[in-house]
Amino acid sequence: MPPTETPALPRRLAGMLYEALLLIGVIAVLVLLPETIYAEHASRTAAPWLMWLHLELVLAAYFIWFWRHGGQTLAMKTWKIRLVPAQDRHDGSSGISLRQALLRHLLCWPSLALAGVGLLWALVDRDGQFLHDRLAGTCLILVSAAPPTTASRPQQTGKSRLA
Repeated sequence: MPPTETPALPRRLAGMLYEALLLIGVIAVLVLLPETIYAEHASRTAAPWLMWLHLELVLAAYFIWFWRHGGQTLAMKTWKIRLVPAQDRHDGSSGISLRQALLRHLLCWPSLALAGVGLLWALVDRDGQFLHDRLAGTCLILVSAAPPTTASRPQQTGKSRLA
């Protein structure tokens, strides 16, 4: 089987920027709206640590759900990038485990916070992957270079649509 192509670094960074723009709406509805309602009824805001925890849980739920259901967030679909287990990078047909999704999500924050060192890792990585992908056992591939996952393949019923 031919090797699966890794998306170019500019494509992945553009996808991350697009993801951030999409998440503004998600955060506004699922984080800021509840905080505003709480502050209105309680006459005070929630504790800052509680707001950060709430934000992290919303972001974790968003990313983990999309990564586990098709391997792509909304931005990843737009940029034709899919997340797959590293051991399946050449066929790209299986999804990542819950453990891998959680680990990738938790490891991406230090990668970003430490001056993007985890992202710059892609420049020296033998497969061009981010550090958090390497540590989580995942990798990013181009969708055009990968076959569809079993979940996205149409079911064969044995009957022709024309019959």
